[in-house]
Amino acid sequence: MPPWLPRAIVWFWGGFALLWVLRGLIHSLRPLIVIVLISLFLSFAIEPAVNRLERGGIRRGIGTGMVFLAILAALGGFGYAMGRVLSDQVTQFVNDAPGYIDDSESWLNDHGLDVNFNDLRDQFVQGGDAQKFAQNLASRAVDIGTTIANTIFQIFTIGLFTFYLVAEGPKLRRNVCSVLRPDRQREVLRVWDLAIEKTGGYIASRAVLGIISGGAHSLAFIAIGLPSPLPLGIWVGFMSQFIPVVGTYLAGALPLLIALIDKPITGLWTFIFLVIYQQIENYIFLPRVTAHTMEIHVASAFGSVIIGAAVLGAVGALLALPAAATLQAFISSYVHRHEVDETALAHVTSKRRRGSRGPPRLPP
Repeated sequence: MPPWLPRAIVWFWGGFALLWVLRGLIHSLRPLIVIVLISLFLSFAIEPAVNRLERGGIRRGIGTGMVFLAILAALGGFGYAMGRVLSDQVTQFVNDAPGYIDDSESWLNDHGLDVNFNDLRDQFVQGGDAQKFAQNLASRAVDIGTTIANTIFQIFTIGLFTFYLVAEGPKLRRNVCSVLRPDRQREVLRVWDLAIEKTGGYIASRAVLGIISGGAHSLAFIAIGLPSPLPLGIWVGFMSQFIPVVGTYLAGALPLLIALIDKPITGLWTFIFLVIYQQIENYIFLPRVTAHTMEIHVASAFGSVIIGAAVLGAVGALLALPAAATLQAFISSYVHRHEVDETALAHVTSKRRRGSRGPPRLPP
């Protein structure tokens, strides 16, 4: 036996056992890791506003608290408004359902079909299961805002981490850099600043697009005659921007459903406007807004969202875009680009279009 073989066996199994323990440790600490990642993202998004308040003479801790209170108030008001709209529409649908059922039964009987919807109608009249559900939902409409507020307080750990990362941001960076060499310190600070810049740009671009979308949809819903047009417009504007990939479909589903409950023709006009506005946003608003805030290719953005969702689920999808923008900006600072020979490129393209084979020859 070679003298190095026993030591290699020990190192192999020791390394395997260490990796196994680390795997179990990471799996156990996965919730904490997700909380830390969310807190980092929120701290990067909030820090530009806190820095602006600090430059205005407000202490950093007080400024962080003011930003937190403003965010909580906005989320609580938005949740209450949407809960109120949803409960009102469900109640209205249940109250109007017997009339819809009677109209459908009369129309089918007039066209030669002998149908009877009495059992279905009984579900929506006084004492029916659907009527009881609607009355219970309406009585609890005011509690929806309280439920959302309680949910916010349940994520107190994330808020605590985020508050510390923002309020103690300069001190935290100083502590991290104190254990690194000067050249490493510059790299860490540069990456940190890039992350704050790109995350802030992501939030800013989404906020601008959300305001534009919310205003446009509110005006359109007013013109169409949709019930509660302002809350529904705000819902579409911000849900479509801050929920990656599926946000557009989730945002449009609620007003479309309410429109169909109100009148089928209203639902048709709502669907047409949702489709038209999405195309206008994709080809006009989105490129112009993101060009000034967070430059990232559409394919890279879509791929990063898929990867983030596969690794961390919904949290990963939310964090994917600012993370991809930061990584892209960091790599770009080390990549040296050269001027492209347009003549050679045009010659290669023309040769391929003519179907020539073999390596192209450059013009003299």
